[in-house]
Amino acid sequence: MPTSDHIQNGSVYQITIQGNLDPQWSTWFNKMEICYDEENQITTITGPIADQAELRGILNKLWDLNKSLIAVHHFKDRI
Repeated sequence: MPTSDHIQNGSVYQITIQGNLDPQWSTWFNKMEICYDEENQITTITGPIADQAELRGILNKLWDLNKSLIAVHHFKDRI
């Protein structure tokens, strides 16, 4: 889950994608939390992202996995 340093910097993100992404991918996504909602068939990836370059890298990884992006949310505080 997000570290206090990242939370203080206001860089906690939640990325929502269509379909299932197994939590084992967490390491490839900088140890972000991966949760699948079976009822709605969406996956949320939540955690600290240091800057826009890191965000783009994560979005590129999702693109490489052929995952459809639904939303990207930025939170100032812990969610």
